[in-house]
Amino acid sequence: MSFLELTGITKRFGATLALDNVNLAVNSGEVHALVGENGSGKSTLMRILAGALRPDEGQLVLNGESYSPTSPLDARKKGVAMIHQELSICGDLSVTENVLLGMEEHKLGVLSRRKAESIARDALAQLGHADLDLDQPAKYYSLATRQLIEIARAIAVGCRVVILDEPTSSLTRADVENLFRVVEKLKASGHAIVYITHFLDEIHRIADRMTVLRDGKFIGERSMDGVTDQVIVSMMVGRDIEEVYVRSKRQTSDVILSCEEVIGNPKPAKVSFDLKKGQVLGIAGLNGSGRTELLRVIFGLDAVKSGKIRVGLFEGYDSPKNRWRQGVGLLSENRKEEGLAINLSIAENIVLSSLRPGLVLPKDATVSAKKWIERLAIKCQGPDQSVRALSGGNQQKVALARMLHHGVDVLLMDEPTRGIDVGSKEQIYRLIDELAIEGKAVLVVSSYLPELLGICDQICVMNRGELSVPLDARTSTQESIMQVAVG
Repeated sequence: MSFLELTGITKRFGATLALDNVNLAVNSGEVHALVGENGSGKSTLMRILAGALRPDEGQLVLNGESYSPTSPLDARKKGVAMIHQELSICGDLSVTENVLLGMEEHKLGVLSRRKAESIARDALAQLGHADLDLDQPAKYYSLATRQLIEIARAIAVGCRVVILDEPTSSLTRADVENLFRVVEKLKASGHAIVYITHFLDEIHRIADRMTVLRDGKFIGERSMDGVTDQVIVSMMVGRDIEEVYVRSKRQTSDVILSCEEVIGNPKPAKVSFDLKKGQVLGIAGLNGSGRTELLRVIFGLDAVKSGKIRVGLFEGYDSPKNRWRQGVGLLSENRKEEGLAINLSIAENIVLSSLRPGLVLPKDATVSAKKWIERLAIKCQGPDQSVRALSGGNQQKVALARMLHHGVDVLLMDEPTRGIDVGSKEQIYRLIDELAIEGKAVLVVSSYLPELLGICDQICVMNRGELSVPLDARTSTQESIMQVAVG
């Protein structure tokens, strides 16, 4: 028997069947990947496991005993902790106070500082980080370290099952490797780890087995030995990976965006390239290489020291407002803070950049939104639904819809598929292909090399703020691009 077993789990929300007879079994000392598209039921299943929801049907067994948590706190007391993508860290509290949050040791109402520090130090030591300053407020540490502190909180309370929900979505590559070392320590100490991610390379790198969900149903469980990306994608979306990346035969024409020895502050450093109508040009490179800064400089968000930028017939540096008027749109990598007004509705977000002084009729915004909801297959209740309530993939589609509604000819896309599922990625790839066929020009920044190789015509590589000559995406490999990226 596995250390953790969920059998026949079913959950309904009104008429919606979110989970339909789902199974999951995780062993001690194992990293078990839970895989599926947004809407596949992963979050609902984990909320049941973490005590935030109760199943309508099914059985949960933990360490050979029936397990029925009544709340997340009750789940932690029984040995199950979930580390969410949005961390539950109190920035103004110290490392010790965050590790002990909710389980403070006290005697006669007085907190035992020495005991608290001992527990925190021991938990961090188990993760290989006993050197952290326990008195330092958590807000002064990096995102990766704050994530570590939250994992230490789970260890301190004695949890034997740790759920990691998209733990690397906002981490640098170096921080990802540090996290993997922490996960290996948890595994070696006998913890059962449920690992949720959209990154296929991480599944191969860290997982021993995987369980795949699709449309709320249990599709299958597999050992990772010999499993290919093709197998994983096929189980997730019901079709082969070759169908995910789309690159039709495209006809390019005039240069519509040109940079000539453009220097930013401090990046980019002397960048030159041409982007043609009907072309998809990829920008590869390591984090910090200057890729995002290049897009921000072009769009007018960051200052330019020198060089020339041409957009169609316009030449020079300009404001984002004027870039919109010139037919340039930017899809930010930080969609929640820079790309969307998440408290507004879908319709309001779509028409936001094309508003003009005067009265804007809600009926007109709704009609426009319905068109884009249909074209981009945005899963929602309707144009009036808040963007906050949508999945990451559907939020990204709303951000794309705003650019398309504005009628831009040049699309600057910074990590357009980060944090979204394979199905939504495929839809965005197909949209990019359609836009290129229509004559739009697309500049794509991405950290995922298979994506660039699969959808782009050419790829330039950023290294220390400098941009390489364009490489043919059809003849390039991940290895050849990485060699340029690391200099």
